[in-house]
Amino acid sequence: MQKHLFFTLRGALLALLLVQLGACDRLGLADPVKDAAMKEADARATGGACRHAGRGIEDCYALNPDFARASVYAGWKEMNDYMRENNIQEVKSEIAPKSTAASETDESGKGDAGNNTAADSGEKSSAKKAEH
Repeated sequence: MQKHLFFTLRGALLALLLVQLGACDRLGLADPVKDAAMKEADARATGGACRHAGRGIEDCYALNPDFARASVYAGWKEMNDYMRENNIQEVKSEIAPKSTAASETDESGKGDAGNNTAADSGEKSSAKKAEH
């Protein structure tokens, strides 16, 4: 009787231990399978967002070098098919990517980068001093 009780308690403790280990994410331990699935989902979502914004796939790759190209393409293609089936138009992004933002402001004449000369900066600083 005592052996049977011992094995039952041991089995219960083993089951309890397995349940506790099943919650490893609460301990902050990394789960490589979960992390890979999350990165895959993020890459697909990014690809879909690129397509919806009217970006070409190569631009999407260039803007998101950390994501796997196959996952980005899968999301891009999935969104492309969805947009065609449902006659959805592209939604142009109002925020320019960092790589082209500087060049667009320079071309429009609004940006100061590369357009200032030493004489211009001297004139601006002397004008500010005269105001004070």
